[in-house]
Amino acid sequence: MDAAAIADRFALGARAALSDGPAARGKQGAVWLLTTTDGRWAVKVPFRPDDEAALAPAAAFQEAAAAAGVPAPRIPRTTEGDLFAVVDGIRLRVYEWVDLGDPDPLLDPELVGAAVAATHRVPGAEPAAPFADIDRWYLDPVGAPRWDELIHELDAEGAPFAAKLAVLRDELVGLESWLAPPAAPRTCHRDLVADNLLPLASGGVCIIDWENSGPADPSQELAVVLFEYGRTDPGRARALVAAYTDAGGPGRVTERGDFSMLIAVLGHITELAATDWLRPNDRSPSRSHAEAWINEALDDPHTRVRLDGLLAGITHPG
Repeated sequence: MDAAAIADRFALGARAALSDGPAARGKQGAVWLLTTTDGRWAVKVPFRPDDEAALAPAAAFQEAAAAAGVPAPRIPRTTEGDLFAVVDGIRLRVYEWVDLGDPDPLLDPELVGAAVAATHRVPGAEPAAPFADIDRWYLDPVGAPRWDELIHELDAEGAPFAAKLAVLRDELVGLESWLAPPAAPRTCHRDLVADNLLPLASGGVCIIDWENSGPADPSQELAVVLFEYGRTDPGRARALVAAYTDAGGPGRVTERGDFSMLIAVLGHITELAATDWLRPNDRSPSRSHAEAWINEALDDPHTRVRLDGLLAGITHPG
């Protein structure tokens, strides 16, 4: 890629230089570091074609969040005001570069709670779309028939994790009985896991990867964060909730149905990773990649006992 051409398209400054290879790689794309006289920038090349119009609401939400003080990277747009540009035949977009630490589920729970509350208080974030338009990824079960089909196919192909998934099958189906629709949807980040809510090298936290933003229930998103950062420690969970509440966050985790987003998303991720193992692709280019991905869920499962423990820890402390 031509560094100067990228800088020119996004008006990022002179003397542009691009890193020799990707500085980071995720499931959705790879990121290069671009340095210019005006600063440092993250150049993201998606693995799959992204639709400008489809991503416009998420970009607008990130821009509104950053303007409201949420710790999030700014989005430079092209000189025509677009999110994407094609440079040397490659479709890409640019973000402000932020020096981040490694993902850390033991990140300070008070910093996490305050940052999540800020995302839930972005002005104008009430979704215009009706409930029926909420992405089913965050609502629907995988379902017992699909779990059984997948386990059978994995076992037939000799997947090394097939037995672990089979052991968890009844637990996953049981968790899906907790699913409940969002009570008060508004625009949320919808991917607030340790890979995306990260420590800053200079202190504090930063929220990245807003592309999945859209309508969801703040209480259900807060429950995802509680699982990710509370782990099995009720004290951490209480500290996170207290910081969230003190910062004006509107969500409240009070019942099993509040874990619906967590259950639906982790179920679909497990299904997707298993499917990737069966049929590798750009997201999971080898079976080893897919196996590592699915083991993140299988080795640290979100069981009913574990979620009930978190719920009890914040609703009946002591």
